[in-house]
Amino acid sequence: MAEPGTRAAEAVADRGWRLRHLPVLLAAVAVVAAVAAVAGGVWRGADGALGAAAGVAVTAASYTLTTVVLAWADARDPQLVLPFGLGLYVAKMTALGGVMVLVASTGWPGLIPFCVGVAAGVVVWTGVHIWWLATVHARRHAR
Repeated sequence: MAEPGTRAAEAVADRGWRLRHLPVLLAAVAVVAAVAAVAGGVWRGADGALGAAAGVAVTAASYTLTTVVLAWADARDPQLVLPFGLGLYVAKMTALGGVMVLVASTGWPGLIPFCVGVAAGVVVWTGVHIWWLATVHARRHAR
């Protein structure tokens, strides 16, 4: 087990660790957005393509915002992570819920593909993030 403060000193020495995984995650969701656009287009035409790709994009933007804000908070003071994380979560879910209600009231045919795109983005982002932590990040800390 490492001495207390060792990990904090390593984190200060390697400031980029909090965001190092972001390019890999963004590349993965870009591929999923392209696949979702094609699938949505086959399923529901242009509205389906736009909805599915937008759903993945909204998920990627949400997770990227969270990653950047929490990295910033953690770099300032680790005790800021919880309040910033919870506040950001409440704000994002409120905004997403409001947008979904507004879009649903229009009867737009891309709404269901949008929801499927959000779900696909969540699954891929989470899966790639787990892969990153279990392989790339774990190897870096095993040295």
